[in-house]
Amino acid sequence: MTAMAKPSLNRDYQRRPYWHDTMPKLHDRSGRQLPDSVDVAIVGGGYTGVAAARKLALQGARAVLLEAHTLGWGASTRSGGIAHPGFKWGPASMVKRYGVDLARALHGESQAALQLVSGLIRDGDIDAELRLNGWLELAWAPSHAADFPDAAAELERFGMHARVIDRDALRAEIGTDAYHGGLAIDPGGVLHPGKWFAGLVGLAERAGADLHEGTPATAIRRQRDGRFVVETGRGAILARDVLVATNGYTDGAAPSVRRRIVPIGSYMIATEPLPADLAHELSPTGRAYFDTRNFLSYWHVSADRRLIFGGRVSFLPTSVDRTAKLLYRRMLEIHPQVAGYRVEFSWGGKVALTLDRMPHIGRLGGVMHAVGYSGTGLLMSTYLGTRAAEWLGGGEPPALAQLPFRLVPAPYEGRPWFLPVIGEFFRMQDRRALRGVAPRATDPDGGREP
Repeated sequence: MTAMAKPSLNRDYQRRPYWHDTMPKLHDRSGRQLPDSVDVAIVGGGYTGVAAARKLALQGARAVLLEAHTLGWGASTRSGGIAHPGFKWGPASMVKRYGVDLARALHGESQAALQLVSGLIRDGDIDAELRLNGWLELAWAPSHAADFPDAAAELERFGMHARVIDRDALRAEIGTDAYHGGLAIDPGGVLHPGKWFAGLVGLAERAGADLHEGTPATAIRRQRDGRFVVETGRGAILARDVLVATNGYTDGAAPSVRRRIVPIGSYMIATEPLPADLAHELSPTGRAYFDTRNFLSYWHVSADRRLIFGGRVSFLPTSVDRTAKLLYRRMLEIHPQVAGYRVEFSWGGKVALTLDRMPHIGRLGGVMHAVGYSGTGLLMSTYLGTRAAEWLGGGEPPALAQLPFRLVPAPYEGRPWFLPVIGEFFRMQDRRALRGVAPRATDPDGGREP
C-alpha cells in the first residue's frame, strides 16, 4: 500500500499582497511641487504619516508628507489585517515593568487606538471590511494553556473581556484540533488593511493634507536657529519640526531611530475563495487567530472567504517563494481541510521590533518619531500618528512617550546581522516548549504580536 502524497503548493500564485489586488486604486502623487518651508515635515507615507498629516491639517498647520515610494508601500498595506488592542506584554507584566498607573495608561492607549480607527471608519463611511468579532490566542504548548486563566483575569481588570476556552471546546471557536486551548478576547477584530489605508488617505486629503510620493528624504539636519532642513532628491525643505514615521523601513536619513529598531520579515499567503461551509468550519465566530509560539502564526477568514495566513517562518534572508512553501505547510498542519485549494497570493513585509517590544514616540535630537510597533501597527500607527500631530500642535504627549527608547546593544546600522542567531534560539525554545521541558519563551500573560 503506497503512502498518500502530501498536497503540493501551486506555483501560479501572484507575488504581491492580496490587499493591493482588492483595494481602491490610489492616484499618482509624484512630481508635485514641494513647498520651500513648512511647520512640519513628515517622513514616511504609511498609516502613521498619513494620520499625522490629516490631524495637522485639521489643526491648521502647514505640513508636508514625503514618501520615498508610493503611499502605503510598506507595512501599512502588507499586514495581517488583525486589529487588536494590547501589546506584546500582558497587563501583569506591564504592571511589573511600569507600575500600575503607567501600565493602565499604556493599555488604555491601545484601547483608544481601536476606538479611533473604528470611529474614523464609521464616521468616514469607509468600506474597510471591519468586523469586530474579537480574537483568539491559541496555546502552542500545554504550558501556554496553563497560563490562560491568570491572563484572562488580568485582562478583565484592565477593561477587556476575556475567557478561557478548554481544548475540548475549541471546535466551537475554530476548526482545528492542533492547539491545547484558547483565550478568547474582546474587543478587537479584523479589517482590510488596503481599503482602510485608502480610506485614511481620503480623509487626510479632504482635510487638506499635502502628500507627496517618489520623494525620499535623504538627510535631516538641524540649524542653529532650531529649525530643520530636510534634504530630498527633489530639493530641500525648511521645517519647524520633523516627524519620522518610517517604522521597519527606516534608513540612513534618521540614523538615531534606525539604531533603535530591528526590522524583521513577516510573510503571508492568501487562498482562493473557499466554499461558505468550509469558511464557517474554519472560523465559526469570525475571530482573528494567532498562536503563542515564537515563530508565531496568525490568520483569519476574509470577507470574501479566503484564508489569510501569515507568520514568522525565517530570520534568515529569504523570498516569498520559499516562505509561501513554509506557510502553506504550516497552514495545512493547522487546517488540513484547506488541502486542495489554491494559494492565489504570497507576499512579505517588515515588522519593526524594539528592545522592549513596545511602540515608541518621542524626540531624538529634536526630531520626533513614532515607530517600533512590534506587531501592533495596524491600530497603534494611526493612533500615534494622530497623537504626534496633537503633541506637535501643543497638546500633551501620550503615555508611551514616557518609555525609554534604548539602542540595540550591538554594532548596528540597520542591517540586523544577528537575527539568524536569535531565530535559532527562538526555534529551540518552541521545540522545548512542546516537549514540556522549558517555560514559555513569550510572555505568560499576552505574547500577542500579529
